Amino acid sequence: MPPTAALHRPRWRSLALLALLLAPLLWPLQQLAERYYRDALNAQSGQTLDLYVANLLGTLRRYEVLPPILSKLPTLRQLLQERDDARLRDQANRLLGGLQQQTGADVIYLMAPDGQTLAASNWDRHDSFVERNFSYRPYFREAMEGRHGRFFGLGTTSRKRGYFFAAPVREGRRILGVLVVKVDLDHTETLWGDRPEQLLVTDSYGVVILTSQADWRFHATRELDNAERAVIADTQPYRIQSPPPLQLDDAAWLRQGRHLEDIGWTANILTPRSLLDRPVRAAVTIGGAALLVLILLLGLLMQRRRHYLERIALDARARQQLEQRVLERTQDLELLNSRLKQEVLEREQAQQELVRAQDELVQAGKLSALGTMSASISHELNQPLAAIRSYADNAGVLLDHQRSEDARGNLRQISELTERMASIIAHLRAFARRDRHAPESVALQPAIDDALALLAKRRQAMQVELIRDLPDATLWVQAGETRLRQVLGNLLANALDALGEKAPPRRIWLSAQHAGAHVELQLRDNGPGFSAEALQRAREPFFTTKTSAQGLGLGLAICETLMRALGGELLLANHPAGGALLTLRLRTAEHGVNIQPPEDFAL
Repeated sequence: MPPTAALHRPRWRSLALLALLLAPLLWPLQQLAERYYRDALNAQSGQTLDLYVANLLGTLRRYEVLPPILSKLPTLRQLLQERDDARLRDQANRLLGGLQQQTGADVIYLMAPDGQTLAASNWDRHDSFVERNFSYRPYFREAMEGRHGRFFGLGTTSRKRGYFFAAPVREGRRILGVLVVKVDLDHTETLWGDRPEQLLVTDSYGVVILTSQADWRFHATRELDNAERAVIADTQPYRIQSPPPLQLDDAAWLRQGRHLEDIGWTANILTPRSLLDRPVRAAVTIGGAALLVLILLLGLLMQRRRHYLERIALDARARQQLEQRVLERTQDLELLNSRLKQEVLEREQAQQELVRAQDELVQAGKLSALGTMSASISHELNQPLAAIRSYADNAGVLLDHQRSEDARGNLRQISELTERMASIIAHLRAFARRDRHAPESVALQPAIDDALALLAKRRQAMQVELIRDLPDATLWVQAGETRLRQVLGNLLANALDALGEKAPPRRIWLSAQHAGAHVELQLRDNGPGFSAEALQRAREPFFTTKTSAQGLGLGLAICETLMRALGGELLLANHPAGGALLTLRLRTAEHGVNIQPPEDFAL
């Protein structure tokens, strides 16, 4: 056997033995890393769950006080006493419909002592509750016993999940009927967003009622006994009477829960185990790499020592030179070690600077988003507020002349404008989130009439002549009713702004026609038109040719975004005869048939 091989073998065996002795150190490293990252992950998930629970309880408590208050309305009490009076029923239906719109509840309805629904806020819809009997629901029985009823269930008519609050309608000590407020819980799931963690809310039976995973809904997280199955069959809170078990791999999730004492629910957040395993594996990998580097360094030192001994054995005369070389190598290692320490220190400082820069960037982004939203709300609400003031002033004049019916008309217009302002605010919030809403079938001419009515007083004061060339037949387009009126109002307001710089005569032309699969609405004015720069930058946010007091430069940017969301197009040009020419190109739709459910801007 060669002498070199004899020297190599013991050295590598020693390194292998050392590796075996140091390898168990990775296990406590894994435990420490797992404990650290688990605590951090649990803290983050717990905060997220607390926020969701607070939002859910806040939504329910907001509507809890409504039934006792509304049950005292004279119209509802009179209907319960004269339930066959058609006039009273119509008044009660309209009253509940108005209350539903004001409060944001899903449905408000009145029940007779036999469980039959006499009036409901959805009386004019195909899934109306009127004439339906819900006496089997627990909230009805509890209210008839003189208590405040509560119940979660899937609507047998609407097929929507909701939480029901019920209160008895009393005449002295006698209970005339029950008033019920249903709260829609479907939208609470959308608040969760696209997150790796999963939401799981179960009721007192352990059945999943709210979840971020649609295929988990109405599955049982525990075994139900016969008594619970009988109660479920009697009260019908779900689509099925025997919920199937929820098959979850407990090893794949980290679970945290909050028990909601008031309603008997349990909210859970399930965090994927992979979110914990990845950083733990990374920490163990780094530890293993460090261990390997240590062993290699030890092997390198051993090899250098062997060379040193070989040189001593081969040539004693080279001993001093070898010692000098070892000394030089040692100095080099010290210098290298010093440089490595300096580099580590510099990298730590750079990492701290990066974290501070990221925090400042996030804060700047929040302030920018807040500024954009504030400017957008200011721009969009100016027109309705001006119209509300005009209607309010006119109402005062009409009341002075004893024209109460005309004054009521003005007040109704004010109510509709406030609803539109709420819709605009909700839409601007969706605009900032880049939300997309499904289009519906909208009649174009009524939308144009509404936008013109909003600006009628201003147009008349400016002596602007309106020239309409619209077909008699109603044009139906794919759009959102509120968003289409918002676009038309912005474009008409911009046209009036442009005409304010021109001496009379001032004119606006409106024309519409079919163009294949689209409807083209053209709006033209005889103002100064667009400059070359304005044609290129008019769609940019905050670009404006007006003063800061006249506009913010958001109108055309918002209109462009809304048109794209509706699948349409906004074209800007100058008319050959002078003035600006704006073309709205919208997809045609079937007459009066919704393409998708209407927009929901509930806040």
